Amino acid sequence: MKLAGLDIGTTACKMTIFTDRGEGIDSVSTRYPIVRTQSEHELDATTVWQAVQSLIEKIAPRHPDLAGIGVTSFGETFVLLDEWDNPLCHAMLYTDPRGQEQCEQLLQKMGDKAIYETAGVSAHSMYSLPKLMWLRDNRADLLTRGRRLLLMADYIVYLLSGRAQIDYSMAARTMAFNVHTGKWSRSIFQAADIDMKLFPDPVPIGTPAGTIRKNLARRFGFQENLLIVTASHDQVAAAVGSGVFEPGWAVDGAGTVECITPVFETCDFDKMASGHYAIIPYLKANHFVCYAFIYSGGALVSWVIDRLTGCMTHDTSKGNPDLYHQLAEKWSGVPTGLLVLPHFAGAATPFMDTESRGAIVGLTLANTAEDIYLAAMEGICFEMRLNLEHLCEAGVAVRQLRATGGGAKNRVWLQMKADILNMPVTLLQTSEAGTTGCAMMTGVALGAFSNLREAADHMVVEQETVYPRSDVYQRYSTVYERYKGLYKAVRPLV
Repeated sequence: MKLAGLDIGTTACKMTIFTDRGEGIDSVSTRYPIVRTQSEHELDATTVWQAVQSLIEKIAPRHPDLAGIGVTSFGETFVLLDEWDNPLCHAMLYTDPRGQEQCEQLLQKMGDKAIYETAGVSAHSMYSLPKLMWLRDNRADLLTRGRRLLLMADYIVYLLSGRAQIDYSMAARTMAFNVHTGKWSRSIFQAADIDMKLFPDPVPIGTPAGTIRKNLARRFGFQENLLIVTASHDQVAAAVGSGVFEPGWAVDGAGTVECITPVFETCDFDKMASGHYAIIPYLKANHFVCYAFIYSGGALVSWVIDRLTGCMTHDTSKGNPDLYHQLAEKWSGVPTGLLVLPHFAGAATPFMDTESRGAIVGLTLANTAEDIYLAAMEGICFEMRLNLEHLCEAGVAVRQLRATGGGAKNRVWLQMKADILNMPVTLLQTSEAGTTGCAMMTGVALGAFSNLREAADHMVVEQETVYPRSDVYQRYSTVYERYKGLYKAVRPLV
């Protein structure tokens, strides 16, 4: 049986084909543009749908026997459709500045505590609801014509299957969902003065939407019983695709954004709120995940490579075919002595301060590009340690990480994480945990696996585990105590 995972990203989408034995046998991807100005950050949903169709057109002739497609995407961004299912406007991305005034209005009516205790998120303009309120106040004509509102994964599922639904983890990205009851929050919708009927029915993670539309099956050459599955928010799909099911475990997605997603059952809501951690329903009743993240994880490491290492070459004749390895050769478990505040794209959790800026502190004329490269990785690890300590105080303890994403291929960085965080870090064979998670959920929906644990036995392969070294942990702990004061010291200056 062949299973597909379709991951809709902000600037690109990717489809990976797996067998029910967990073998990745094919993969295609394509990119699409973002429309970005100083006041608007938008995505044309029709270009996303065109991109998805182009992927399917490539895959279908090679895999006409495909049994199912699971769909995941980034959250928050919604598509407003008219009565003929045409998008009424471009979709506002989570980075779009619109909706701040409306978010403040909602806060004045309800208060952040009431919103957080219901929706599991601190009120913020990045979520769907404030941006929908902005449309109400500034483009009322569009809202009047709107008949259906879907987040990006739901939009693609709807076009493929004809069924409008949203899974719990995506619904939690709207700021209008009750994470405890699994239903839309009437009180939040009433305070926002938004019609709840625009939104699709919430369903558990991994719920089938139905078979592919018959006209699409004929067009692409698929069987008419090809199943379309609403998987989850992309970070949740990555947790599933990493085999992270029980409290104490977490997945570390080391991509452009560094994100640790732990599983937990109970927590201190007040302490979670103080760190701005979103609480997301997970696979079982009373099981949740949250997101601890840095906007500039892998992006910061790439910035150092691009901007500060111009004097170094990729000349393989000199015995250094991999620039990342060349830079990492200097590290031996000894701190660089530099402190890097990794807020080069603003601060995420636990500060959520978009105006914060990055800093490199402690430079001397003796420092090299290699020092700054290693110090950037140290700073990212310190920031994640800060997050994990905050989560632990809130009752969310993490004992072991599973690493995915492009940054997981950096062996030095893996060891540094294990040493600084003082926990084992397991590298998985696949770096595409999101599409793997989609395929796993699709396999369960089709009956190829009895449950996700069985799916993980087939599809989640551990490559190696890196363990912390106590002496290195102690050395870095001394530096970390200084790092904890860095944000407060730098922030008033920027």
